[in-house]
Amino acid sequence: MANVTLKDGANPTELENAKKAVTDKGGKITNEFTLIKGFTAEFPEDSVQALESNEHITVEADSEVKTQ
Repeated sequence: MANVTLKDGANPTELENAKKAVTDKGGKITNEFTLIKGFTAEFPEDSVQALESNEHITVEADSEVKTQ
């Protein structure tokens, strides 16, 4: 799973393009964020590079965050 977020200054349509790229590659959007422009998705490993090459978005592995 990965978190995909729109970079500052990028056109919001780029996020829609990223969602389409995920689903076109056989992935699934599992959560859409409301406070930030982004989403969490499950997609095949071989499609990660295609998403990471998009200069308008950031792709990060989803992980658990804890506070102390």
